[in-house]
Amino acid sequence: MKSLIDIIDISVEEIEELCSTACDIIAHPEKYREACKYKTLATLFFEPSTRTRLSFESAMLGLGGSVLGFSEASSSSASKGESVADTTKIVSGYADIIAMRHPREGAALVGACSALIPLINAGDGAHAHPTQTLTDLLTLYREKGRFSGLTVAFCGDLKYGRTVHSFIAALSRYENNHIILVSPEELAIPDYIKEEYLSRMSYEEVRDLEDALPRADVLYMTRIQRERFSDPEEYERLKNSYCLTAEKMTRAKETMSILHPLPRVNEISVAVDDDPRAAYFRQAYNGKFIRMALILKLLRENDGERFAVDTTNLTISETPCPNSKCISHNEQELPRYLTRDSHGNVRCLWCETIVTK
Repeated sequence: MKSLIDIIDISVEEIEELCSTACDIIAHPEKYREACKYKTLATLFFEPSTRTRLSFESAMLGLGGSVLGFSEASSSSASKGESVADTTKIVSGYADIIAMRHPREGAALVGACSALIPLINAGDGAHAHPTQTLTDLLTLYREKGRFSGLTVAFCGDLKYGRTVHSFIAALSRYENNHIILVSPEELAIPDYIKEEYLSRMSYEEVRDLEDALPRADVLYMTRIQRERFSDPEEYERLKNSYCLTAEKMTRAKETMSILHPLPRVNEISVAVDDDPRAAYFRQAYNGKFIRMALILKLLRENDGERFAVDTTNLTISETPCPNSKCISHNEQELPRYLTRDSHGNVRCLWCETIVTK
């Protein structure tokens, strides 16, 4: 594994290996305190973040390495018009591994193709957030002891929620999982997620959280994300769609676990925090350890070869990607590659938006 762009880049065996390493780090932190001595992580965060950025920094420091980088686009040369490709190529000369977050979908793939060192996608727009998914999987393992045979309810912003998309993709690789999708119609799960991943599992769509609570083994709450809306009025209308309260929790299983990628706004009452089923703060802490395991794996397996896209079966579009948030609208001279998925849909290579069916 040269870089991590999407959770599907990692095999089931590698996921289990990373979770095993993370558990060993939790149990024996002293074994890893100098594992990355003299190594440097560059955190390129073109979008604000607290948990993810600090988790990556804490992970590298916990391995004995050092950290450099920036926490917003305005403090980088992006404010002068520098491309993602140029930024990652330059930073490759200053560090041993990169963690990058960007608001444009597909930016991580562009950065990885240009970087001379491993690159970890720390979130690219509403597209993917694989290290959050690894965090979710580690939490699932520590809370439930398994990745299969579970009923998992996702509630909130399922349209723009990259953490939801990535987690569903991961769960689709395990047997006998049932998914319950809880959202307003306007924030329903995208069709491509249904076609690519939910088609491998049983699933249902409901509008009321109360319909899902009695059956869920895991409840994955998400906030309605203001930054993903182009229409402020639509955000205001939908922002208070769901709130998990202590009263509602009386309808849930005693063994249910509540996950949330954080930050929360008002979708989980603070009164729920003391409930032993509330696992979201434990989930956030798990993020440090799974990122430590991932950094170790990528640095150990780095053979000096660059991450590259196989262009053999790709075509180039003469028209812009229909997704206005795709990185192809920003990167200078970036080929508008198209690929065909297993269902015959033609997609933008960078952001995976369906161009034609």
